[in-house]
Amino acid sequence: MGEIMKTIKVALLHLLPIAGDIENNQRLIETAVKQVADQQVDWIITPELAVSGLQFSQKIGTQWIKPQPDEWMTNFITYVQSLNTTIFLGCPERSETGELYNSVFVINPDGQLIGKQRKIASIDDWSTSGTSIEPIDMGHVKIGVLICADAYTPNIADTFLHKGAEILIAPSSWGPGLHGPNGEWEQRSKDTGLCVFVCNRTGEDESVSFWEAESLVIKNGKRLLTHQSKQSAILTFEWDLEKMDLVSPDFTITII
Repeated sequence: MGEIMKTIKVALLHLLPIAGDIENNQRLIETAVKQVADQQVDWIITPELAVSGLQFSQKIGTQWIKPQPDEWMTNFITYVQSLNTTIFLGCPERSETGELYNSVFVINPDGQLIGKQRKIASIDDWSTSGTSIEPIDMGHVKIGVLICADAYTPNIADTFLHKGAEILIAPSSWGPGLHGPNGEWEQRSKDTGLCVFVCNRTGEDESVSFWEAESLVIKNGKRLLTHQSKQSAILTFEWDLEKMDLVSPDFTITII
C-alpha cells in the first residue's frame, strides 16, 4: 500500500449527451476525458447514462445494449489506464441472462473494473431494478453510488452508510420541473452525515429538460458548490479526505 491520499482532485463531467446518439456521446466522453487528462485528476465522474442519454429507448430501442465491457468500453478502459485516473462511467448493460440495467462502472488506474452499481429505483420502461447495495472500495476511501432517483428516499444512502461508505457519488440525469430534484441530495447528506458529489448534465431529451439541471458538492445538507450551463463543461475541485471537506473555493470550469 502506497502513501495514503489526503486530498483528491475530482472532475465532474457536466455533459450534453444526445438521446440515442451513442457514437456522439462516446466521442463527447472521450473528448472530455482527454481535456481532463493533463489536470492530474484522481476521479472523473460522468452523469447517469452518459453513453446513451436518458430517453434513448424510444429512439433506438435496446437491442444494441451488450454485456459490459463491450468493444468501446474495452478500448476506453485501455485509454483510462494511460491516464492514471479512476472513472465512474454511466452506461446501460445487458446481464448474462439478458436483463438490462442502468449502471455505473468504476474503472481504476490499472484498467480494472473494480465495481459497478446498478440503479435500484428503476422508473423507465427498459431497465430492471438492481438489487445490490455495496460500497466500492477505492483503496483509500469507500464510495456509495446513488444513481439519480436512488437518492429519492433515505433507504439506499442509509444502507451504504451502514456498510461503511464514506462519500456518496450521485451520477444523475435529473432536471428541474414537476418531478425534479427538491432537496433530496441535501437531505441524504444530512441523514447520513456523508458528503454528496452530484454529477448531473445539461441539454434535453424527449420529454425532460436539463438546461437548468445542477451539478453539486454537498456537505451536511449544504451546497458548497453548484453549476449549471447550456454547454458541456468539466468541473474540477479538490477534496480533503481526512477532514472530508472542500479545499477549492470554487469549481474550475472548462467548457468543452
